[in-house]
Formats: sequence, C-alpha cells, structure tokens
Amino acid sequence: MTRKSGQEPAALLPELARGRLLTVQQAAERLNTSVRFPRRLIEERRITFVHVGRNVRIPEAALEAFIAAGVVQAINVSRRRSAV
Repeated sequence: MTRKSGQEPAALLPELARGRLLTVQQAAERLNTSVRFPRRLIEERRITFVHVGRNVRIPEAALEAFIAAGVVQAINVSRRRSAV
C-alpha cells in the first residue's frame, strides 16, 4: 500500500473504519438478526466493512451509523373531536 509522506497509517483510514471492529456474528447479535443479514449488507455494499486478511470485520461506528440512518421519528398527532 502506498501512503502519502508524513501520514500515519491510521490517518488514512476513513472515520467509520476506526475504533472497535466487530465480527459478522457480533454485528448480527447487535442487530438482533441472523448472520445472513449483515453478510447481505456487506455483499450489497450497504455498510462499511474492513478486510483483515481473509476475515471481514464491521467497524462499530459503521454499525451505529447504519442503525441511526434507519431511525424513523414518531409523529405527534393530536386528535380533537369537533363539536357538531
């Protein structure tokens, strides 16, 4: 791998690839899904992942970002009865 002079290897990593790396099994447990779901996310390139040799790891920050992107806020609707 080539790197720009004066930069540390960690400085070349994207922000989401830093921090704790989770196995696919750990990511599935965190999402409360089967292992197939995070594997599909990786295959479809819908989540950031890191190759460590032949192994695949999902950065904890990327998993948190994926969860945050799926959050849907509740709508407060007040229901008033109209007087007839």
